[in-house]
Amino acid sequence: MEKFKELWALYRYQIIVGTAALLAAIALLVYRTVKTAPSSEQAGLSSAASSAHVSSDASTVSNRSPARVCVDVKGAVQKPGVYYFKRGARIQEAIRAAGGVLPNAAMKDVNLARELADQQIIYIPAEGEQVANQAPAGPDAADPVTGKAPVNLNTATKEQLCQITGIGDKKADLILEYRQQHGQFKTVDELMQVSGFGEKTVAKIKEQVAV
Repeated sequence: MEKFKELWALYRYQIIVGTAALLAAIALLVYRTVKTAPSSEQAGLSSAASSAHVSSDASTVSNRSPARVCVDVKGAVQKPGVYYFKRGARIQEAIRAAGGVLPNAAMKDVNLARELADQQIIYIPAEGEQVANQAPAGPDAADPVTGKAPVNLNTATKEQLCQITGIGDKKADLILEYRQQHGQFKTVDELMQVSGFGEKTVAKIKEQVAV
């Protein structure tokens, strides 16, 4: 006991300071532990709220995707005008909505199974009518939906040949050279006799050309 009293007398200041420092450290640790728990919980709530917001935005964008298409039906139909259809509808449905075709409608080249596209113009020509670029009836007749006529391999100029997708200056010159040497093309498949035109190339441009 006397020894303890001596130590206390000699080191009481250090003991008091050390004890105070220890208590302060314990208090700080407890404070940080209590403070961190709510912060983590708040972070979790914020993350959840953010995820919900992103999901909501994605849903909104999805809902904005147009479920309908708008087309303009013209030409030899009973009721020309603008009509709305569910996405995936066909030209046949558009013609039906327009009251059907007139008795003089030329339906031979109209693809009734083609899917409607938004802002599309559907033009139904009358018998003997020349469409768009006034292409003559027959193999050179214009597409009644797009109004674009195929290019005639036997009469086309170099500029007209270059308008065909996949044909540039060089291939256009080869077609003209072949035509000069062998005369008119008898079939579109005869293009495969021209240098640089294989079966796959001819298949890709077959809908754009005629003889």
